[in-house]
Amino acid sequence: MVRNIKSGKTLFAIFLLSVILTAMGYVSLYAQGRTVKLITVQSAITPVSAEFINKAIRAAEDDDAECLVIQLDTPGGLMTSTRQINRDILGSEVPVVLYVAPEGAQSGSAGVFITYAAHIAAMAPGTNIGAAHPVNLGGAGMDTSSVMEEKITNDAAAWIRSLAQKRGRNEVWAEDAVRNSVSVTSEEALELNVIDLIAGDLDELLEMIDGKEIEVNSGKKTFNTQNVKVEKIELSLRMKILGIIVDPNIAYILMLVGMSGIMLELYNPGAIFPGVIGGISLILAFYAMQALPVNYAGLLLIILAVILLIMEIKIVSYGLLSIGGIISMTIGSLMLFDSPYPFLRVSLSVIIPTVVITTLFFLVAIGLAIRAQKKKPTTGKEGLVGEKGIAQTDLEPEGQVLIHGELWKATSSEEVKKGDKIEVVTVNELEVLVKKI
Repeated sequence: MVRNIKSGKTLFAIFLLSVILTAMGYVSLYAQGRTVKLITVQSAITPVSAEFINKAIRAAEDDDAECLVIQLDTPGGLMTSTRQINRDILGSEVPVVLYVAPEGAQSGSAGVFITYAAHIAAMAPGTNIGAAHPVNLGGAGMDTSSVMEEKITNDAAAWIRSLAQKRGRNEVWAEDAVRNSVSVTSEEALELNVIDLIAGDLDELLEMIDGKEIEVNSGKKTFNTQNVKVEKIELSLRMKILGIIVDPNIAYILMLVGMSGIMLELYNPGAIFPGVIGGISLILAFYAMQALPVNYAGLLLIILAVILLIMEIKIVSYGLLSIGGIISMTIGSLMLFDSPYPFLRVSLSVIIPTVVITTLFFLVAIGLAIRAQKKKPTTGKEGLVGEKGIAQTDLEPEGQVLIHGELWKATSSEEVKKGDKIEVVTVNELEVLVKKI
C-alpha cells in the first residue's frame, strides 16, 4: 500500500514537471514569435525620412509586431514631410513609440510634432525637445510681419493642439513651442506632461511600457513587451542614396556639375560623356530641390554667373565679366537654399572651393572647346584655304600648282608665272582658285 502511494506521488511529480516544462516551452515559443520593430532617424525630416517611416509602419503591421519604436534625433525638417509622417502614425494599426535618444539627441522643430503624434512619447536622459516655430519647420525663412506667416503659425498651433488633445499631452506648452520656440529638457518635459516617460535605453523603455494600454485605429491594445525580439529595420540602398542626394551641399554640387557638363557638351558636340554626366546630375539636383527650400533668386544668380563666365571667353572684358560671374555665383550659392537652419543651407566650406573650381572649369575647359571650334580646319577642302604653294606651270588662267607635295589643277584671276608663290583662295571640287603672293 505504501509502495503504491509512493509510486503514485512519483508519477504525479513527473506529470507536473512535464506540464510545467511544456508550458514553459509554449511561453518561450510565444515570446519568440512576438517582435518589436525598431528604426533610427538621425537626420533632418525630409521625403526620405517620411518614406522610411511609412515603410516601417507597414512592415510592423504586416508582421503584427507589438509596436514600432522610432529612435529620433532631429533638428527639424520640412512641413510637408512632417504632415505625411503624422498621417501615417495616426492611421497606424500598430502602436508607435517615439524615443528621443541617445543622450545628447534632440527633437527639434518637426520632431515636436512627430513626438506629439506618437502613441507613446519617451526621451533618454540628457535630451531636449522644442523650438517648433513653423518658420524653422517649413525650412524657408518668412517675413515676421507678414500675414502669411501669421496664418502658417496659427495653422501649426491648431495642428499641435489637436495632437495634444488626442494623446492627452500638454496643449499649452505645445502651442508655446510653436509660437515662441520654447525648448525643455527630458526631465522638464516629463514634469510638464509633454512626454510619457524617461528611459535610459531601449530595454528599459520596453520594460516600462509593458502592460500599458493605448488606443489604435482598430481599438484598445495592451503592450506585451516582455522578452520580445527586437528587429531593426535598416534604410534600403535606394533610400540611403536618396538621403545623400537631398543634402543641400550635394544638391548644390550636382547642379553645378550638371550645368558644366551640359555647357561643355553644347560647345564640344560629340564628347558624349560630359553631356551624359551633366544630364544625370541635373535630374538628381532637381529631385533634391523639390524637397528643399529653394530661393529662385539665388538660382537665377547662379545661371547668370554661368552666362557671364562664358561671355568672358568670347568678349574681351579684361576680367570684368569673370569678376561679375564669381560674385554672382557666390551670392547665388549663399541664397540658393533659404533657411535659418544650417542643415538646410549650403555650407560656406563647400561654396568657396566649388565656386573656384567651377570658374576655372568654364574659363579653361569651355574656353578650349570654343577655341577649338574657331580653329582653322587642317583637313579636307576647307583645310586648303589659305595654304601656300608654288606654280608648276604658267596660269593662263589655268595650270597646275604644288601644294603640300600634291599637284592641283588651279586657276587665277591674275597673271601667275611658273615658279611664283601662290596662296589658295577657294576650293571648287578638285580645282583651286589661287592668287599670287
